[in-house]
Amino acid sequence: MSEVKRRAAGRPASGAKASGGHSQSLVRGLTLLEDLSQSPRGLSLSELAEIADLAPSTTHRLLQALQSQGFVTQENEQGLWRIDVKTFRIGNSFLEARDFIATSRPFLRRLTQATGETANLGIRDGATAVFLAQHESPQMMRMITRLGSRAPLHASGVGKALLAWMPCEERAQLLEGRELVQVTDNTLATAAALQEEMARIRADGFACDREEHAIGLHCVAACIHDEYGSPLAAISVSGPMARIPEARLQELGGLVRATAADITAQLGGHAPA
Repeated sequence: MSEVKRRAAGRPASGAKASGGHSQSLVRGLTLLEDLSQSPRGLSLSELAEIADLAPSTTHRLLQALQSQGFVTQENEQGLWRIDVKTFRIGNSFLEARDFIATSRPFLRRLTQATGETANLGIRDGATAVFLAQHESPQMMRMITRLGSRAPLHASGVGKALLAWMPCEERAQLLEGRELVQVTDNTLATAAALQEEMARIRADGFACDREEHAIGLHCVAACIHDEYGSPLAAISVSGPMARIPEARLQELGGLVRATAADITAQLGGHAPA
């Protein structure tokens, strides 16, 4: 199955009638922006139409409207469509409005200096973790996550840290009836295994990703809490198994846990008892 078809699979058709009085064209246009944001190299008209389940003529009309307002642009040589600078500015305003991102940056830098590995910050969006900030490892072989990219909550260190500290009822509602996709052979793909992992994470104060999202990579993550004790975000340290073997996970876990607690305290939050 092609990358385009994989991403389209299981997704509600954008051509469905918009509900709640929202403009159908507006919903479709925003959907196209979301699709383009996931493809930094750009997408052709036919690819976008297939992903969005729209007629090519409708897709082209919406793209022209978005282009006239500076939200998308077309690369003439290959005819690929990409998001444009106005979309970036709007997205960046979200980052500027969330003070915890700016507050966390020095701590991410400190983590990288202490560990030699890439440090990340992510939040929960539905059943996925979205990465918003990163401080890259100076090592030649290092883990890099594109900002704005997503990972399943059950198959990533940041995601599992966020999931573990959600209220039990809210977590159960989120996972009810949802397939736990097997990203790698090591992904926790059963409700029982995930439930055991949640208890372990809460006891340890940090989550470990042992090649559960990408083969050859290990990750350690801990949750940042808001003033109500709810999970606000999570930070992680990620790198190749050659430098983060099993024996080092506990050491890094303590460091990441302490750093997350420092960020929580600086934001005026607190971890639940």
